[in-house]
Amino acid sequence: MEESLSLLTQIKKEFNLGEVDLRTYSPLTLAFVGDCIYDLIIRTVVVERHNASPNRLHKEKSHLVKAQTQAEMGTVLQQYLTEEELAVYRRGRNAKSYTTAKNASVGDYRKATALEALYGYLYLDGRMERLMELVKISLRELDLAL
Repeated sequence: MEESLSLLTQIKKEFNLGEVDLRTYSPLTLAFVGDCIYDLIIRTVVVERHNASPNRLHKEKSHLVKAQTQAEMGTVLQQYLTEEELAVYRRGRNAKSYTTAKNASVGDYRKATALEALYGYLYLDGRMERLMELVKISLRELDLAL
């Protein structure tokens, strides 16, 4: 049986991408990727657990990816983060963004950006197991069972 490559490894291979020092990426760049990978994780879980209409799937997914929920997740996760992860989270929280979510406070938006930056960092570093662990912890801590 052929062993499958991780998504990141396959993307790098197919598009001939080299290694990059993740510390050179801005926290907003990390959040750009983290937003997508977190959304993909949540969409995958929601779809696999509920074969429902797209409207129902969207409503369930939206509750988990909105800035307020992500801000709460970031708050409860801090006690589980390593020093390295906490540093990435803080960089994301302190990043100066020129946009904000239309239905979120500035504080929640910054905490959500911090969480997305951390998730982007872990994904780009090839640490999907740790990323999954943190997503599961945050869902469990906030009693947001899917």
